[in-house]
Amino acid sequence: MKKHVLCSIDLTHPIDSAGVLLEADQQASLNNAKLTVITVIPDYGSSWVGSFFKEGTLRKAVELANTTLNTLIKDTLPDREDVDTVIKVGVVYEQVLKNIEKLNVDLVVLGAHKPNVLDNLMGPNASRIARTSPASTMIVRLK
Repeated sequence: MKKHVLCSIDLTHPIDSAGVLLEADQQASLNNAKLTVITVIPDYGSSWVGSFFKEGTLRKAVELANTTLNTLIKDTLPDREDVDTVIKVGVVYEQVLKNIEKLNVDLVVLGAHKPNVLDNLMGPNASRIARTSPASTMIVRLK
């Protein structure tokens, strides 16, 4: 029996993310489990590229991500009141894996597009999470 479901959302794909969120909600509801939704903002602040952005840009991006994530949850799951959210900055698979352990998650739900040759060579976030996660992982196939 699952006690805690973590749903990883990519805010750049809201329609796909809504489908992933619905699946995570279904899994959490079936198991009467806690649902937490995570999104990760890429970190550019310490890189050379970061020097081209105004100070405070990353903070504003995190604030917007928080608002956007909460709106997505409210619009997709209007009857669910007990969803926790996590906004992290960094590499997606690293942050998701850290939070699986930190939150004591039993099941991770995330989306993945149909793989192509480039994905197989580079290893997308979904495959890295699935291969190394200490929790069960459900991949929702996206179109």
